[in-house]
Amino acid sequence: MRVVHESDGASKTLATNVETADPFLSQARGLMFRRSILDDYALAFRFDAAAARDVHMVFVPFPLDMVWTRDEDVRRVERLRPWLGRAKADADVMFELPAGSASAVEVGDSVRLVD
Repeated sequence: MRVVHESDGASKTLATNVETADPFLSQARGLMFRRSILDDYALAFRFDAAAARDVHMVFVPFPLDMVWTRDEDVRRVERLRPWLGRAKADADVMFELPAGSASAVEVGDSVRLVD
């Protein structure tokens, strides 16, 4: 599975090492208590329907790029600081990526999971 970013007809893979946080406990834990993640890593949170989804960085000791999508359209992109970051946006899928991975992603672009 990969995370792919599409913008202006161009396509770029953001991550090739993708985990999904589907069960509730995996979603609640996210990346808490991990010391680091690989450069090509992403954690995808898939939900049954779009709604306001928030994320916090408590017990996450490294920065992350967060991408919120609805129907694969990017709704928000945010770099979150270790330990203190917090953000919220409407989404049916959220992606946690290493800081810098989503630097070219903008609202209105497409980010999606590809098998």
